[in-house]
Amino acid sequence: MNGTSTALAQESQVIEGINPVLNFSIFGAFVLITLIIVFRASRNTKTASDYYAAGRAFSGPQNGIAIAGDYLSAASFLGICGAIALNGYDGFLYSIGFLVAWLVALLLVAELLRNTGKFTMGDVLAFRMRQRPVRAAAAVSTLAVSFFYLLAQMAGGGGLVNLLLGIQSGAGQNAVIAAVGVVMIIYVLIGGMKGTTWVQIIKAVLLITGAFAMTVWVLAMYGFNLSGLLAEAVAAEGGKGEALLSPGAQYGLSEITKLDFLSLAIALVLGTAGLPHVLMRFYTVPTAKEARRSVVWAIALIGTFYLFTLVLGYGAAALVGPAQINAAPGGVNSAAPLLALALGGPVLLGFIAAVAFATILAVVAGLTITASASFAHDVYANVIKKGAADSKGGEVRVARITALVIGAAAILGGILAKEQNVAFLVALAFAVAASANLPTILYSLFWKRFNTSGALWSIYGGLTVTITLIVFSPAVSGSESAMIQGVDFHWFPLSNPGLVSIPLSFFLGWLGTVMSKDGNGRKQAEMEVRSLTGAGAEKATAH
Repeated sequence: MNGTSTALAQESQVIEGINPVLNFSIFGAFVLITLIIVFRASRNTKTASDYYAAGRAFSGPQNGIAIAGDYLSAASFLGICGAIALNGYDGFLYSIGFLVAWLVALLLVAELLRNTGKFTMGDVLAFRMRQRPVRAAAAVSTLAVSFFYLLAQMAGGGGLVNLLLGIQSGAGQNAVIAAVGVVMIIYVLIGGMKGTTWVQIIKAVLLITGAFAMTVWVLAMYGFNLSGLLAEAVAAEGGKGEALLSPGAQYGLSEITKLDFLSLAIALVLGTAGLPHVLMRFYTVPTAKEARRSVVWAIALIGTFYLFTLVLGYGAAALVGPAQINAAPGGVNSAAPLLALALGGPVLLGFIAAVAFATILAVVAGLTITASASFAHDVYANVIKKGAADSKGGEVRVARITALVIGAAAILGGILAKEQNVAFLVALAFAVAASANLPTILYSLFWKRFNTSGALWSIYGGLTVTITLIVFSPAVSGSESAMIQGVDFHWFPLSNPGLVSIPLSFFLGWLGTVMSKDGNGRKQAEMEVRSLTGAGAEKATAH
């Protein structure tokens, strides 16, 4: 009972330091300004190419900043800062995994996909295979990955706005998640990829600038002595002490948690190369050269930001304290905003929270447009209409209707997952992407014998295995942090299924291929030349 009273006192103390009127004003100003930008960008959105790929009008540096904006999600800012504040070294492993994952995506798939496709992952996978079944499978997989990733962003957005406005009741928090979802859907419906890209560029600049300012501020408080900061983080009341500086605070407690970490690491490192919303960004530049330039910009910005998270996470542990972080609305995801409150008071909190909301807004917009584009372009235009859809009207209209449906599903999922660590939820999305998409993409680009049967086995098999293992894992039921409390139907011991699902998906792709004799050698040779040289890519993307 005494522990409950202490927790309530700490929560009240957190709420008292927040100025809801000021926060809402900053939040509202940001939404208004970005809506104006999205409206202006939407005036030239007329064709499918405009809606899906922003007319391929962005330069390499612009697209690189937008990629950073797309990649630095709520997991990167809210989830990782909270994970480092509470678990130290083990939390920073998320940063390392996300950064290394980007290098894998760059080296294996980014430019090859850009040279081969038009708008979606389905364009690439269907190039050398039977169009209709493969496009349908690619769309299903894209929707599944996008949904899991949307869960994380909606949970982060809801927790953030709850903190901004000081909302403590469960019904109030659910209403906030729904309101956040509606605002995000408006951006996608109006602006398409061009509006979304500008929001991502603005968000990336604000996020990296804000994180840099807070990092310098925290280090300045300790005389730019990182050891002094770490010592105070270790000494923080309610924390894990010396364990913050060593491996094992979160993932070394038992043999199962060690396996969980290995599973998480594999999912993080391989997942990015299968994330449709990140890969789709490469279709917004006019040439392969600009795609390469955008990669250089993106890696520099992303790598710099992840160094900031180390200081911000330990800074939150030292200056805010684990007990206060856990007591705040949003729990672990509130570490970075509470650090801003401790450093600069309500004004800095309002600014950082608005930036974090911009982060969520931009990533969700990118996810939603990718999922809706996949359904409209792959399923509606190429499966249902057999390539005869009107790209200026019908296809874009279907994409916008799909965006509404996806947004509604994301709101419901976000309400269910609102107490989860955002970085952990994103790791589940990475596991789905690495299992359902990556084997098919790599086999399509590099294995001459790969065929339609192998693609379908890999996508549907990988998707089924991964989702089944997630549903029956401790992440959903049977643990203190499970999405569904009060029930226990889990039988799979790992919270992240990547260790089992990713190798199994590669195996299924191989098995499906060797059991079937179909294939198209001419199209495979054409795809190989195009992916490696870019020859014919401009003609292919001029639709």
